[in-house]
Amino acid sequence: MAILSSPGSSSAPDKDKEQSEPTSILRSLSQSTSSRFQQVLSAPLANFYLVLVSSGLLIALGVMMVLSASSVYAYMNFDGDSYFFVKRQAAFAVVGLISAIVLSRLDFVKLRLLAWPAMIGSVVLLILTYTPLGVSVNGNQNWVEFGFAALRIQPSEYAKLAIIVFAAHVLTMNEKRLDRPRYLLSPLLPGVGLIILLVVFQGDMGTAVILIGILAGILWVIGTPLRILLGMGVLGVVSVAALTVTSPNRMRRLMAFLNPGQDTEGANMQATVGVFALATGGWWGVQLGASRQKWGSLPEAHTDFIFAVIGEELGLIGTLGVLVLFLAFGIAGLRIAIRSDTVFGRVVASGITTWFMFQAMVNLGVVLRLLPVMGVPLPLVSYGGNALLANMMAIGVLLACARQEPEARAALAGKRRKRQPRMTTVVGTRRG
Repeated sequence: MAILSSPGSSSAPDKDKEQSEPTSILRSLSQSTSSRFQQVLSAPLANFYLVLVSSGLLIALGVMMVLSASSVYAYMNFDGDSYFFVKRQAAFAVVGLISAIVLSRLDFVKLRLLAWPAMIGSVVLLILTYTPLGVSVNGNQNWVEFGFAALRIQPSEYAKLAIIVFAAHVLTMNEKRLDRPRYLLSPLLPGVGLIILLVVFQGDMGTAVILIGILAGILWVIGTPLRILLGMGVLGVVSVAALTVTSPNRMRRLMAFLNPGQDTEGANMQATVGVFALATGGWWGVQLGASRQKWGSLPEAHTDFIFAVIGEELGLIGTLGVLVLFLAFGIAGLRIAIRSDTVFGRVVASGITTWFMFQAMVNLGVVLRLLPVMGVPLPLVSYGGNALLANMMAIGVLLACARQEPEARAALAGKRRKRQPRMTTVVGTRRG
């Protein structure tokens, strides 16, 4: 029986073939991109460069936004010098860069030698805040000023890194006995607990919460039993609640958070203006430098609420860019911890990653009105010389951990071996 076909039926297979070609091309391109991306991430020093690039971009963005967010306030309060804050931030960034380069070159043996001195130094500096050398800023007695050197230090910022290196050191010493809580928590818990108490009595509950988060992250990574973590969590929540209830200022902030529509000219003013700044930014922002809220409406525009200015000036695209950079940093930090073949490397990498990611989450939560106002800056971005220096020192230590990954060590050793014959040849030629 003959099969009758319409004139267009003979071209149907050709049409299906034409329609399938773009799909196959896209599928092939996607597979190729995914394969190349995996190949890049599997390189020996991939985590090193991922941390370096993401943190470098955040620091550059931070310096730029500090200039934009602080220019009006600086002009009005520092004899017309619009660049007052950005000059200080840039100076600390240069010192931080030098510190990061030095620390990134240290191996774990040398880093462990710094554990006890860093811990003892942090405790001493925190104790000095309770002496006549202590300086109160915004109601928190968390600064030490050495008048003869015109130097002001915020010890709690450096204590974060000291705690991490100290924890890694003592947990490495007790590596074979970590299954027993006694060796897991001592002397780690007493030492860290002392620093947290000193920070709490300074009145700086925001930093205390960050320190608790760092300790919890380290204990979780090291495999602390769940019952101990839960017990410490309950103790932490009760302590934070007690500190909040006993402080009129903290209670005022908490009640403002629970009632966002009330007292928008007082306790809720900062959070309300911050959300308004984000909302007015739209997709692309009002243009860099054109923020209207930095003209006095938004307190702490260049410090704790700098993310609101980013949202206003750079829009949703700019804020998403910040989130992507932090996400890249966090992924790189976790990969370094996973790839490390030592307890010290795992604890340091996970501790620094927990510090940056947890503090960033708290800051963003405050700006987005998901948390009460705590006074926690955005790492690497907010204005604050001591905070930026401490952050960059931590990046240096994290880069040192990336260089100590087994594959990275082998790759770096291979590069050194390749360079050595060339140096020998040059020396031999000069002698001849």
